[in-house]
Amino acid sequence: MVQDNQALMSREITQRYGGKLPFLFKVLSIRKALSIQAHPNKKLAEQLHSKDSKNYPDDNHKPEMTIAITPFDGLCGFRPLTEISHFLSTVPSLRNLIGETAAKEFETSIKGHEASELDSDTEKNKKALQTAFSALMNAAKTKVTEAAKELVASAKKDGVDFAGSGGRTNGGQELADLVLRLNSQFEGDIGLFVLFFLNYVKLEIGEAMFLKADDIHAYLSGDIIECMASSDNVVRAGFTPKFKDVPTLTSMLTYSYAPISEQKMHPVDYPYATLNSTAYSSSSSATLYDPPIEEFSVVKTDLKRQGAKATFEAIEGPSIFICTSGQGKISVGPKTEEVKEGYVFFVGATAEAILESTSEDFTTFKAFCELNGKETIANGD
Repeated sequence: MVQDNQALMSREITQRYGGKLPFLFKVLSIRKALSIQAHPNKKLAEQLHSKDSKNYPDDNHKPEMTIAITPFDGLCGFRPLTEISHFLSTVPSLRNLIGETAAKEFETSIKGHEASELDSDTEKNKKALQTAFSALMNAAKTKVTEAAKELVASAKKDGVDFAGSGGRTNGGQELADLVLRLNSQFEGDIGLFVLFFLNYVKLEIGEAMFLKADDIHAYLSGDIIECMASSDNVVRAGFTPKFKDVPTLTSMLTYSYAPISEQKMHPVDYPYATLNSTAYSSSSSATLYDPPIEEFSVVKTDLKRQGAKATFEAIEGPSIFICTSGQGKISVGPKTEEVKEGYVFFVGATAEAILESTSEDFTTFKAFCELNGKETIANGD
């Protein structure tokens, strides 16, 4: 559609992205853990596509944003180093799998400057983390299977005392329950040990996080809105029967380590949607999630009373609306369509769009791209 009518995307976006929509917009309903994975940056994507187009079907990067529709949990980014060190000393099966030499090298390398912000210390810490994580990911399958049995037995037996009563951000019982849940889905998988390296995050409804290219993650459960740059490139290494590429994964990661709070987004009011009086009086809202990339932003609109309206100003780029709850109407020019949960609408560039609720709670998400657009002004950029 957009290739046949370039005006739907605007000339500038058509030229920038070769006539293709610059983002993918999805609703994921996760009942079983998705793979431990990362998405390559643009340069690496080009190399991987050139070398192995079967497993890496395009040459684009794939930064992505996740917004929780229901309570969500996942593994995202590396934990602070003190937490990883704690688990190496309190989870014997993890330490044995990595190897005593590699574990000691990690502890010695980071000691005294785990939280240092000096560039030299940070680089040293990242190298130590890469070495330890690579040792884990390259462990022999037979060793992983045996270590997993020991880990699961410990989780069942120790409960609140599991993994040294847990770390700073996750209690022992919480981690024990997580190990048992994931083992029921992927018995004996390397991912049971990866979780001690990665932040275990929970998002409440409306909370969001942004993942840059080369950031490791695994989505475990919940319903989410996912928006990402237009690419199908995935480098996988656990919780999956699909193609795994451990050498690429361990070499591509940034090895940035930080609490998950640093990856959570801070949405703001979207100033280019006008609410009518019914919307204002019912505390309806239009909320902008604006990641630090140009391919996409997302607006969540909650209209909380029948007759509440939100009028979106025309922008110089395409939009896609997805309804996740309630019922309403969408009007673009002279055309009005009914909207229900699961309905999806494309709105072309330079078109004003009006949402109106015909139920008490009507929630939609709008993904859009507008180069040098107004949404950046809203965040003070």
